[in-house]
Amino acid sequence: MPYTPDITAELNILARFNLSTTQEGIKIHSSAAPDVIAATERLFNKGLISQADGGYLTELGRNAAEHAQNLLLIIKG
Repeated sequence: MPYTPDITAELNILARFNLSTTQEGIKIHSSAAPDVIAATERLFNKGLISQADGGYLTELGRNAAEHAQNLLLIIKG
Protein backbone atom coordinates (compact mmCIF):
# COMPACT_ATOMS: atom_id res chain seq x y z
CA MET A 1 0.00 0.00 0.00
CA PRO A 2 1.70 3.25 -1.12
CA TYR A 3 1.50 6.48 0.85
CA THR A 4 -1.39 8.62 -0.26
CA PRO A 5 -1.24 12.43 -0.20
CA ASP A 6 -3.43 12.35 2.94
CA ILE A 7 -1.08 9.98 4.75
CA THR A 8 1.93 12.02 3.67
CA ALA A 9 0.30 15.18 5.05
CA GLU A 10 -0.41 13.41 8.36
CA LEU A 11 3.18 12.17 8.59
CA ASN A 12 4.40 15.72 7.98
CA ILE A 13 2.30 16.93 10.91
CA LEU A 14 3.67 14.19 13.16
CA ALA A 15 7.20 15.19 12.12
CA ARG A 16 6.62 18.69 13.54
CA PHE A 17 6.34 17.51 17.14
CA ASN A 18 9.31 17.88 19.47
CA LEU A 19 9.72 14.42 20.99
CA SER A 20 12.26 15.54 23.58
CA THR A 21 9.43 16.87 25.76
CA THR A 22 5.77 16.13 26.42
CA GLN A 23 5.14 19.76 27.39
CA GLU A 24 5.38 21.17 23.87
CA GLY A 25 2.56 20.93 21.37
CA ILE A 26 1.78 22.54 18.04
CA LYS A 27 -0.89 24.96 16.84
CA ILE A 28 -2.20 24.89 13.29
CA HIS A 29 -3.71 28.29 12.49
CA SER A 30 -6.83 28.78 10.40
CA SER A 31 -4.65 30.47 7.77
CA ALA A 32 -2.64 27.26 7.20
CA ALA A 33 -2.94 25.38 3.93
CA PRO A 34 -6.19 23.41 3.65
CA ASP A 35 -4.33 20.07 3.41
CA VAL A 36 -2.47 20.84 6.66
CA ILE A 37 -5.71 21.74 8.46
CA ALA A 38 -7.42 18.59 7.15
CA ALA A 39 -4.47 16.37 8.12
CA THR A 40 -4.46 17.79 11.63
CA GLU A 41 -8.19 17.17 11.99
CA ARG A 42 -7.76 13.58 10.80
CA LEU A 43 -5.01 12.98 13.37
CA PHE A 44 -7.33 14.33 16.07
CA ASN A 45 -10.17 12.09 14.88
CA LYS A 46 -7.81 9.10 15.01
CA GLY A 47 -6.88 9.94 18.60
CA LEU A 48 -3.26 10.86 17.89
CA ILE A 49 -3.42 14.50 19.01
CA SER A 50 -5.40 16.25 21.71
CA GLN A 51 -7.10 18.99 19.67
CA ALA A 52 -8.42 19.37 16.14
CA ASP A 53 -6.01 22.27 15.54
CA GLY A 54 -2.96 20.59 17.04
CA GLY A 55 -2.40 20.47 20.75
CA TYR A 56 -0.34 17.68 22.26
CA LEU A 57 0.40 14.13 21.23
CA THR A 58 -1.64 11.44 22.90
CA GLU A 59 0.16 8.26 23.97
CA LEU A 60 -0.77 6.67 20.64
CA GLY A 61 0.25 9.84 18.82
CA ARG A 62 3.64 9.92 20.51
CA ASN A 63 4.25 6.34 19.43
CA ALA A 64 3.23 7.20 15.85
CA ALA A 65 5.36 10.37 15.83
CA GLU A 66 8.39 8.45 17.07
CA HIS A 67 7.99 5.93 14.25
CA ALA A 68 7.35 8.65 11.67
CA GLN A 69 10.37 10.69 12.73
CA ASN A 70 12.62 7.63 12.89
CA LEU A 71 11.54 6.59 9.40
CA LEU A 72 12.29 10.07 8.13
CA LEU A 73 15.79 9.91 9.64
CA ILE A 74 16.43 6.52 8.04
CA ILE A 75 15.19 7.57 4.62
CA LYS A 76 17.12 10.85 4.64
CA GLY A 77 20.23 8.79 5.37
